[in-house]
Order: sequence, then structure tokens, then C-alpha cells
Amino acid sequence: MNTSALIIQRANFLAKIRAFFAHRHIYEVDTSLLTAYGVTDVNLTSLTADNGYLITSPEYAMKTLLTRGAPDIYQLSHVFRGEEQGRKHRKEFMLLEWYRLDFTHQQLMQEVGELIQYLLKPRTIHIDFISYAQCFQETLSIDLFHISDNQLKEFCHQKIPESQQWQLDRDGYTDLLFTHFIEPNLGKNKLQFITDYPPSQAALAKIIEDKNGHLVAARFEAYLEGLELCNGFYELNQPAEQRARFEDDNHQRKQLGLPSMPIDEPFLKALENGLPDCAGVAVGIDRLFMIACQANHIEEVIFL
Repeated sequence: MNTSALIIQRANFLAKIRAFFAHRHIYEVDTSLLTAYGVTDVNLTSLTADNGYLITSPEYAMKTLLTRGAPDIYQLSHVFRGEEQGRKHRKEFMLLEWYRLDFTHQQLMQEVGELIQYLLKPRTIHIDFISYAQCFQETLSIDLFHISDNQLKEFCHQKIPESQQWQLDRDGYTDLLFTHFIEPNLGKNKLQFITDYPPSQAALAKIIEDKNGHLVAARFEAYLEGLELCNGFYELNQPAEQRARFEDDNHQRKQLGLPSMPIDEPFLKALENGLPDCAGVAVGIDRLFMIACQANHIEEVIFL
């Protein structure tokens, strides 16, 4: 695609996103790209700039706005993550993030599906839902609710012999199995939502009971054509629990030899003021635009 065509197609794509939210009375906000605090998540690397950090997501700022009485809001923001670059990864990319008051994550999944259907018209997108545990049961015949840590470790060593060299916790082994055997087959000819993650992977989501009484994280991810497109939460609004999770993240960082990150005290203070019941999601716009353009590499849909 030449530069002129890319500019026009991307502009129209972003205009359609804004029209979708305007029709639903979800209001656009614009928050800072530079923050005094990085993120504690062990899976993310915050990039530094001018004695601060470039945001990995506008999440904390947007939730702070919600504690101040904001209505339903969305943001199209450039974000920065220190990860390897490749066909579907860049250190800088565009994220669409939005929050819906009085929504559960189930309701938000429905809206994510509606947005993606709208953006990829006239293509018909089939939607499928599967739990994290179901993925392991159907692909690897593992019952995550009953397999012990040692059994999981041994299973991983058998399936991925090089994993014997690594010191991983339970989540590390499940992540390894997921990326090797499950993720490559997700979202083929359908938009596939993965739900009900283990509580240890809740991040900023609430922990709830599933239909069988198991404790699960109220979060989801979605895949289409092998690309992970989004990550959504039924948002945790308990500041003490959120602080404990941040501290646990830093403990895990220490065990993994990663630097500890300063905890975002202003964000926790905002949560103390009361985050309304809400659900939020972040969607990778460049990846979604790749699918719309039938591009094979993320650099094909970026200007420079």
C-alpha cells in the first residue's frame, strides 16, 4: 500500500472508531503519555523518559478520571512497551481503551464484538467464547483446577524439554504451554474470546466464581486470525487489594531478577475515593488495522 492510500485508509478507520463511540455517547479523553510511575506487571517493561516513564497504557489515568465522576470514556493513545519487535510487535503502538460504567466484562465482550464487526464490514465475523481452563482441557487434556504444581511442571518438561533449564512458577508453566500449543490455533476464522483466567493472573480485574464455583479472574482476551487483539477486565475497585497485587508483582520481579517498580500511589489514592463499578478493555489498533488491510506485518500499517 502506498503512503497516500495508507493515510486515507487509516484516517477512515479511526473516524469509524470515533463514530462508533459517539453514537453510544462514550466520550473521548486525552491523557498524558509521560508519568512518574511505571507498571509493576512482570510481563511489561516500562520505557523511561526524562526521569519518568512512557505509559504502557492510559489505564491508570482513565480510571482516575472515573473516580472524579467521568462518564463512559474512551481514548486512542500511543503507548510504549519495551518488548521485542517483530511481525506483530512494536515498542510504540496505538491502543484504544474504553470504560463502561455499570458494565460487567461479559457485557463489554459483546460490545468489543460489535466494534470489530463494524470496523471489518462487510466481512462477517463469527464469535466464540472459551474459558482459559477449557483451552487446556481441549488442547492438552489438562484439568487446571486439579493438576498440582509439580504435575504441571513435569508435563511442561515433557512437552517442552528446554523448559527444564528454567525456574518458573505455576503461571510461568501455564504461559509457556499456552503460547506453544494453544495460542497458535486461536481466532482462526473467528473472533475468539478467552475468559475466566486463573486468579493469579487477575492483574487489575476482580476475582469471581465461575458457573462451577471455581474462583477465576473476571478478565478476557480476544484473538482473531492468530493475533491477540484485546485485554479486558471487570475492574477491581478495592484499593487495599490492588496495593497487595502491586506488591506481589514486585516480589515476583525480584525473584525473576527484574527491577522493582515504584508503586503508583496517586492511582491508589484515587481508588480510595471510589472507582465506580465498571468494565474496561484495551484493543491493539495497529493489529486490528492489519487485519482490515490484510497486512502480514505491523510495519505495513505504520506511517514511519
